[in-house]
Amino acid sequence: MIRKKHKILSILISSVMFIGSLSACSNNDTTTEYGLDANNPTVIKIWHYYNGVQQANFDNMINEFNETVGYEKGIIVEASSMASINELSEKVLASLNNEVGSEEPPNIFAAYAETAYAVDKLGYASDIKQYFTEDELAEYVPNYIEEGEFSDDGSLKIFPMAKSTEVMILNATDWQPFADATGVTTDDLKTWEGLAEVSEKYYNYTDDLTPDVPNDGKSFFGRDSSANYMVVGAKQLGYEYITVEDGKNTVNIDETALRKLWDNYYVPYVKGYYGSQSRFRSDDAKIGKIIALIGSTTGSAYYPTSVTIDDDYSYPIESLVLPVPNFEDCDPYIVQQGAGFVVTKADEKIEYACSIFLKWYTETDRNIESTISSGYLPVKTEALDFSKITSINEQSENKIDGVLLSTIEVAIDELSTYEPYTTKPYDNCAEVRDFLEEAIHTQAVANYEEVCTRISNGENRDDVLNDYVSDEAFDIWLDYFKTNLESIAYAE
Repeated sequence: MIRKKHKILSILISSVMFIGSLSACSNNDTTTEYGLDANNPTVIKIWHYYNGVQQANFDNMINEFNETVGYEKGIIVEASSMASINELSEKVLASLNNEVGSEEPPNIFAAYAETAYAVDKLGYASDIKQYFTEDELAEYVPNYIEEGEFSDDGSLKIFPMAKSTEVMILNATDWQPFADATGVTTDDLKTWEGLAEVSEKYYNYTDDLTPDVPNDGKSFFGRDSSANYMVVGAKQLGYEYITVEDGKNTVNIDETALRKLWDNYYVPYVKGYYGSQSRFRSDDAKIGKIIALIGSTTGSAYYPTSVTIDDDYSYPIESLVLPVPNFEDCDPYIVQQGAGFVVTKADEKIEYACSIFLKWYTETDRNIESTISSGYLPVKTEALDFSKITSINEQSENKIDGVLLSTIEVAIDELSTYEPYTTKPYDNCAEVRDFLEEAIHTQAVANYEEVCTRISNGENRDDVLNDYVSDEAFDIWLDYFKTNLESIAYAE
């Protein structure tokens, strides 16, 4: 380390002498690298919401940066982790609004688009594009850069550090006897319509296993984010709920698309073909309540290796990772998610120092190693090469395998065959997303419970279901959906 410091000091002295000679021959008084000085380091503070493996990886990366590039250039990175992305967003906005008791705002913070949008409206989101060349930005996945260009003025307000998408994970052990008995194949799971049909067959198949007990079929499928289903499914169907012109929201109601979405989530859920009992669908899979799920790539590490029925019975399972379905005969879209980093406005020296760290962290090999162990995807195009990923993974101290490694492989394939999609932020976009979740999932859960109660009280199952899944039931839901969506989207 002493030899390394002497070498760096020698380089710095030579650089200073060279810059001094240039200054003597010109009237240019600007300082190289925006005034960064190894002898007087610039401190940049980062707020993030990482925990577990991801936080450990990030902390290790910061230590490495501070001991190498940061040491040489005069940059010290300090990072603080918040309990959740919601707490982080609240603290950032409180600090920028100078609320009583709030901390000084960070120089960099992790954020989803809606928070970045709010910070930008306050005037505090820095345009970091000025610190990157066109060639440098061209190395990143175009959709990831476009997400950060939400202002439509050529600026870049969110920088991609790690991204995720969704995959389907199947309990292959319990799938096989069902497939053998009914003739279904995994090809049937490529569309939402096919998934709904398979789920109905599974319910009937499991119901028939106990002929003396009626209406005890099991749910086949569940998903972690029904809001993603509503948003991306609508995009697959060529529909967007909100369009924005001149900063004003316009609500769009496409009855045909909404009926498709309703038929392929709400209806099978109310009929018992889909299910959700625990906080996450991986927990439902662990106790045998479902055998297929859709969740974020970051959640695949939690998929069970066994099913526990009760304290006395459990059994190991094999798993199969599959792509997320698309609607039949529609353009394929897949969700693009994962917070990026926003740089708060400061003097050029600090903003430039932030850009140095962002570039360093997203260098291909380093970004691969720091992301895949927690189910995230690297952000440069050349990094989305599974052979490169497996090579780096083999040498990593945090080597991954099994479902997590298969998830990375499938996700990369999805990004090459689907169009990644995320909505641009707009006024009340977070509230709209919350409503989409409530409208399709919360309603389905409540109505499923009503159905179960009525059937257990002796009513005929088909008659009961007709009250919830008929054309008249959809019309009622559609009116509720339109009224509430407009109320939220147009709220001042």
